[in-house]
Amino acid sequence: MQKRSIEIAGHRTSVSLEDSFWSALSDCARLQGLTVNALVTRIDSERDADTNLSSAIRQFLLAHARAGKLPAGGADA
Repeated sequence: MQKRSIEIAGHRTSVSLEDSFWSALSDCARLQGLTVNALVTRIDSERDADTNLSSAIRQFLLAHARAGKLPAGGADA
């Protein structure tokens, strides 16, 4: 697990995600024509108040994977 700094709506924060999730997040952002920061900002704005950001990102990516919106195998495929 790695902690990385990102910017959400003009403020810096850090998120801890496993490398496979960072890779999937990057792939998803690229496929949507967004930066990782822009995608995380969107995820942040849509998450429930009782869900932490790292969990919200994992849930978002799981939903996209189940819907077939992420390439199989991620960036390494």
